[in-house]
Amino acid sequence: MKLKVLEDNNTFIDMYYLAEPGVSYYIEDEGDKILFDVGYSSVVVENAKKMNIDLNKVNKLVISHGHDDHTGGLSNFFKDKREVELIAHPDCFNYKEDATGLYIGSPLTREKLSNVCKLNLSKQPIQVSKNIIYLGEIPTINEFEPRYSIGKCIIDDNKMDDTIVDDSAIVYKSDKGLFVITGCSHSGICNILEYAKKVCNDQRIYGVIGGFHLFDVNERLEKTITYLKENNIKLLYPCHCVSLKAKIEMAKELDINEVGVGLEINI
Repeated sequence: MKLKVLEDNNTFIDMYYLAEPGVSYYIEDEGDKILFDVGYSSVVVENAKKMNIDLNKVNKLVISHGHDDHTGGLSNFFKDKREVELIAHPDCFNYKEDATGLYIGSPLTREKLSNVCKLNLSKQPIQVSKNIIYLGEIPTINEFEPRYSIGKCIIDDNKMDDTIVDDSAIVYKSDKGLFVITGCSHSGICNILEYAKKVCNDQRIYGVIGGFHLFDVNERLEKTITYLKENNIKLLYPCHCVSLKAKIEMAKELDINEVGVGLEINI
């Protein structure tokens, strides 16, 4: 597997790409070319051009969840006609707003997307490529990672607290163990990793990249660090929605890696 960071909050020094608070990874596995999330704007398309990545060859698009820092680039991605299978949770493209009432969902509705791509919406795991699995809906396994609401959503015409049940991740199955790729980990990064073990029938977590949604130095962070240590994870790439304070605490006990636009990981 080859993974290239097309969008993140940061860029590396001397790599003159664009950054914004969003996520997008370009992934190659065997013959499949996969895009995981599309960022917030046109940045993904612009960075891909600079990296000589032909997005017209992408045949699978996976969306981690419906927030606009992961779906905002859909309009730009689909400006050109693309033969793409889009994989996501069934609630991913529902209406979403933040605590102030500001719309923070996808710019394209499920109906509009169905006209430009093949939608594959599922709560169950899906085989994305030969070695990559989409996890579907993540169960709450750890008591220290309960779901909590971020704004409101509309499901079946009912407006309710949004606990972001559409949040998911993908897993690359390697001979060294599982490499997990997340968007924001609203489901809880440890919940995601535990569910990945179950779905893939492999207790080894080799690595993880993505947002862990950790901001405060608190019990949740402490127990997350303990979990990551106990699982002896070799490759840790916390980014996007992980605060500097949280990274500093993690770095005291874990070997974490920097993430920025242009980073390439080969496994």
